[in-house]
Amino acid sequence: MAASAKSFLADAGYGEQELDANSALMELDKGLRSGKLGEQCEAVVRFPRLFQKYPFPILINSAFLKLADVFRVGNNFLRLCVLKVTQQSEKHLEKILNVDEFVKRVFSVIHSNDPVARAITLRMLGSMASIIPERKNAHHSIRQSLDSHDNVEVEAAIFAAANFSAQSKDFAVGICNKISEMIQGLATPVDLKLKLIPILQHMHHDASLASSSRQLLQQLVTSYPSTKMVIVTLHTFTLLAASSLVDIPKQIQLLLQYLKNDPRKAVKRLAIQDLKLLANKTPHTWSRENIQALCESALNTPYDSLKMGMLSVLSTLSGTIAIKQYFSSAPGAAATTARSLDLVKLAQECCYHNNRGIAAHGVRILTNISASCQEKDLLPLEQDAVFGLEALLVLCSQDDSPGAQATLKITLTCMVKLVKCRPHLSQSVVESLLAHLHSAQDNARILMCHCLAAIAMQLPVLADGMLGDLMDLYKLIGQSTTDKKQELLVSLATVIFVSSQKALSTEIKTVIKQQLENASNGWTAYRIARQASRMGNHDMARELYQSLLTQVASEHFYFWLNSLKEFSHAEQCLTGLQEDNYSSALSCIAEALKSYHKGIASLTAASTPLNPLSFQCGFVKLRIDLLQAFSQLICTCNSLKTSPPPAIATTIAMTSGNDLQRCGRISNQALTLSLQMKHSMEEFRNLATRYGDLYQSSFDADSATLRNVELQQQSCLLISHAIEALILDPESASFQEYSSNGTAHVESEYERRMMSVFNHVLEEVESLNRKYAPVSYLVSNTCLCNAVIALLKVPLSFQRYFFQKLQSTSIKLALSPSPRNPAEPIAVQNNQQLALKVEGVVQHGSKPGLFRKIQSVCLNVSSVLQSKSGQDYKIPIDNMTNEMEQRVEPHNDYFSTQFLLNFVILGTHNITVESSVIDSNGIVWKTGPKTTIFVKSLEDPYSQQVRLQQQQGQPPSQQQQQRTAYSRF
Repeated sequence: MAASAKSFLADAGYGEQELDANSALMELDKGLRSGKLGEQCEAVVRFPRLFQKYPFPILINSAFLKLADVFRVGNNFLRLCVLKVTQQSEKHLEKILNVDEFVKRVFSVIHSNDPVARAITLRMLGSMASIIPERKNAHHSIRQSLDSHDNVEVEAAIFAAANFSAQSKDFAVGICNKISEMIQGLATPVDLKLKLIPILQHMHHDASLASSSRQLLQQLVTSYPSTKMVIVTLHTFTLLAASSLVDIPKQIQLLLQYLKNDPRKAVKRLAIQDLKLLANKTPHTWSRENIQALCESALNTPYDSLKMGMLSVLSTLSGTIAIKQYFSSAPGAAATTARSLDLVKLAQECCYHNNRGIAAHGVRILTNISASCQEKDLLPLEQDAVFGLEALLVLCSQDDSPGAQATLKITLTCMVKLVKCRPHLSQSVVESLLAHLHSAQDNARILMCHCLAAIAMQLPVLADGMLGDLMDLYKLIGQSTTDKKQELLVSLATVIFVSSQKALSTEIKTVIKQQLENASNGWTAYRIARQASRMGNHDMARELYQSLLTQVASEHFYFWLNSLKEFSHAEQCLTGLQEDNYSSALSCIAEALKSYHKGIASLTAASTPLNPLSFQCGFVKLRIDLLQAFSQLICTCNSLKTSPPPAIATTIAMTSGNDLQRCGRISNQALTLSLQMKHSMEEFRNLATRYGDLYQSSFDADSATLRNVELQQQSCLLISHAIEALILDPESASFQEYSSNGTAHVESEYERRMMSVFNHVLEEVESLNRKYAPVSYLVSNTCLCNAVIALLKVPLSFQRYFFQKLQSTSIKLALSPSPRNPAEPIAVQNNQQLALKVEGVVQHGSKPGLFRKIQSVCLNVSSVLQSKSGQDYKIPIDNMTNEMEQRVEPHNDYFSTQFLLNFVILGTHNITVESSVIDSNGIVWKTGPKTTIFVKSLEDPYSQQVRLQQQQGQPPSQQQQQRTAYSRF
């Protein structure tokens, strides 16, 4: 605990004075200049932290030049420290601006008489290969050191040769023959040959080089049959094939041949390991014959460890396109059925194997076959898969060992996958899980609860009758003293919430609260409340948040919990809505809005500069505006019922510029209604746009949260469509957003219920349009109010991203030139262009790329004239504004680009640089940040002189008339 706290403090930077980049560098430089070796080493090893904190080129360049000086003049231990720093900071190397100077200082040590110093220098050069791939002096030094008589230097040269071969085609082509001679030479020791062979994996720059390297490896496999040589050569063979791509089918055949024929277990294990690598990388290159050969080897081997390895490869392939190729019947292939039986027979044999790992791979293969292959003769395999999964569940749920828990995870994952693809199997799977939940070990219970929740989220299979068993188990756990008690309480509560999402009975609430009071800590209660908010059980969540308010030490946490309590109370107010009771609906919405306004005040107070809660505030503000729009719509419909439209409606509509007169069939009442409804429709469309903006700004959100935002946006579009279709323009109204949406990809009960409401409202609107043309305002108002109430009756789900951020991505921008003082403008003459350099660093949290990855960064630069100088000239419109956009791909989380900007108009201009990111699917996310600088455009001296002479009435001299802005230079 103390160690983790210390680590946390170190990461957060507590305890050390916060310095700017220059001061921090000066502090380290002082240590480098110290006369004590210990202080010098301490200063060197602190550089990676400096690079992480200030990852921009200007500092990194200075720091690496200082390190190069230490490398040049220091002893070997200091050089080793600099080498380690360079290897740790590999992704920052490309930010070195003075590469020549850096290399020159490092390279000077290669001429030392000390072989250890030369070896460290070679390793340093190898670590820098990404920025100096074509340096001929480095290539020459590596070739020369390969012939050294010192083993340390030769090993360093091999390391450098491998790194340069990976980066430089010229070096790879030049060194290939040298490596070949050394490997085949009788004078080269065997251990050195084993280190030289892996260099050949980088000889993939062109086809001829790869082919010659492959031929050499083929000779080595045949000529040197010893175990170590075969293992190293085969693995290099595999890596070369995986990089060059063209020889993968041959490599698979070679590995299968060694797996079948070579009697040595070490070689067989290596062959299995490499086959797994190729199965993950290129499953589409596996033919039926390859899979068949692997099945035969697995059936024939007497060793469980080898059988498990082969099944691991087959289970990987069974989840890819390779399995469909295996079962597809090719014309003229008579043995297809017999072949397909081998894989099925192997999986069925292994399902009940006494080795858990083998059994897990067997059921995984059966599950993948059942999920991906729809052939009739394979349908009986579903039942085999279910029986195999149940057998493993019984076996592993009683065992608390790590191996059993790993197997249980595979089993439960297969269960979720099988139920998702074959919903008719869900009942038996769920009953089996519930039956074994009481007798299972605590670790297994937690995993089984997660599995039950995942299945119940997809399909409403947990009937009310099953709740009794869950509640009994909940009471039992609450009274136990197990160390997993808190985690079990949370997991079981989640299953209970999922299984009764519509409403929790008073009895269930009482049981949960009693157990929490007796047995839980505050963190457990908060986690259960969070799950209740996610599942829409807001009354339970509100009571739990209320109970936690007095248990937190920080006022930010207090305000956060208070805001959650208010939001839960607001959503609870909306559960009492009833159709056709509009006055009650208005009072419920008003009560909810009152709580939401209290909550947003608390939420604002809970935010801090480090944690601004921007998504939460944006989501809640949109919810408030949506409720107000719903309330306004119901009020409008009610007022039109109590006050019939006036006789002058047509005149009002014409004088207000309403263009709805083209629909001649619309009555005066409908025209009056249209005037009041048009504003509502525009408001809902505006809300839909704002929900779209919130979606685009949530790059780090999980898919369930994004789907939730999307559903809110679609509910706004639904109401605007209903207003347009029933009142404003029935003929041209269309709603494309729902044309392709079905229930196939529904992931939660909330989404299922929302989609049901959407479909019901759309059907009602369409049927009204067909039955009544035009639709009377009384019928249309009733339909709209009922649609609003139906949407609000679905309890809002506060998804994971509202509470927890699993992925964190941010961009840091640096502009140059930049003023010393942010308020000061940069001076530019109006006849010159400003070269604006934009540099950026992508910063990640602990789980980079968990949900989506950055493919490229889009930079948008715009300038606005803030204040003009006294003189006013006629300037072409093209020269008045700057609007530019560039896309750059980050490399090692760093990017830079330049913009040329014109400032012809004299005065102060405001330049805004805004960044957004594009993910690997091509979707644009408006993540920010937005940076602003000021530029002051000044008149160039010559133009100023000419203008002053003209103002004084003096004609410019002949020499001045001929002079231009360019002739001055």
